[in-house]
Amino acid sequence: MSDILTQIKPKIASIISEDSFKTWIEPLSFIDLKDKSCFIGVPNAFFREWVSENFGSIISTLLKDALKEDVKIEYVLKKDEKAGEKKRVVVIKQSNYSQFNPKYSFENFVVGSSNQFANAACLAVSTNPGKTYNPLFIYGGVGLGKTHLLNAIGNFLLNHGTINPERICYITAETFTNELINSIRYEKMEDFRNRFRKMDILLIDDIQFIAGKERTQAEFFHTFNTLYDNMKQIVVTSDKFPRDIENFEERLKSRFEWGLVADIQSPDIETKVAILNKKAEQEKINLPLDVAFFIATNSEDSIRSLEGTLIRVGAYASLNNTPITSDLVKDTMGHIIKEKNKEITLDMIIKDVCSQFSVTLSDIKSNKRIKSIMIPRQVAMYLSRKLTDSSLVSIGEKFGGKDHATVLHSIKKIESEINVKKEFKSTVEKIIQRLKSR
Repeated sequence: MSDILTQIKPKIASIISEDSFKTWIEPLSFIDLKDKSCFIGVPNAFFREWVSENFGSIISTLLKDALKEDVKIEYVLKKDEKAGEKKRVVVIKQSNYSQFNPKYSFENFVVGSSNQFANAACLAVSTNPGKTYNPLFIYGGVGLGKTHLLNAIGNFLLNHGTINPERICYITAETFTNELINSIRYEKMEDFRNRFRKMDILLIDDIQFIAGKERTQAEFFHTFNTLYDNMKQIVVTSDKFPRDIENFEERLKSRFEWGLVADIQSPDIETKVAILNKKAEQEKINLPLDVAFFIATNSEDSIRSLEGTLIRVGAYASLNNTPITSDLVKDTMGHIIKEKNKEITLDMIIKDVCSQFSVTLSDIKSNKRIKSIMIPRQVAMYLSRKLTDSSLVSIGEKFGGKDHATVLHSIKKIESEINVKKEFKSTVEKIIQRLKSR
């Protein structure tokens, strides 16, 4: 335990974006651990406030998991530590409801076409918990705002005083699993069950984490049933549609579909710019509109990564007393731009689609109108138009000499299918994510 901070840093890195980790977590240093207080060194007062507000709950939760007890976090300015002056601290108090990040509210959630449905569902749940959309299952890619919405529900309920704060529980699936393991180890299963089954609101983040963990799934299943039978609200998030979570019990998948399943898609450019402007306003960062568009165009779809880039750029500009320009952004996020601009080719798309649907290259380029071949062909044409600059004519030529009308029909067909079939939409998005990650 000589350096508990070093032990939990890898876990923090797996939760937040790489940029945020390098900017705000790596510089933290462990000072001491005594009297149930963990002293952590920070470079300056601004740094201390930012880390406390944005990452304090994460650090606090991980410390609790590692030490098996509640601890206070005291952030100490490194200059104070070296000078032997009185420590200036920010104490994070542990409680069931202090886990909600006050910045994650509905007011601060930028709504666009990609997340409008999920946001409306969460608002409905907040105003009428247990009676509307129960359970609520939110799924989408990493960093698109699922955690923000869970916190927004909690903050809304706390601010309106409709639920006893002690009966609102927000927890990650990983922490749920860890607490179960500790309860088994220390023979405190009754306490574990009573804690979760007496809640009025249960908010669980990243439920896919319990996939393959039979005991955890069983405990969650019974907890779910108890809460549902008593009309208590359950909201869970995942990176996948319920039916697409591997090694997940069918009885859990079916229960998630009892209520409402809402997805969050990748934001469009306009929404990303709106998010950047909102974040810049909150952090008092002077962000020119052209630079906002530059960041939005060249960044990943992850909102977490997007905001992390802005904070990194803002910190660099502040420390060097220089205005934020496109050139400054290139210097600070050059590696991200390079990754973003990797070209996706028609051959890459066709190969991935063939693999996804188990069809051959010759089949997908043929004129066969068998459904098992026609649908993959249409998906490949749709993605070719969406992910490349290729014209309808050039796409048609790539698929065995199809005319542009055939290609256009395929694109419209897939767009229509995506809007009405969530599982099919999830499959298409899975292909897109793979192609973009290569």
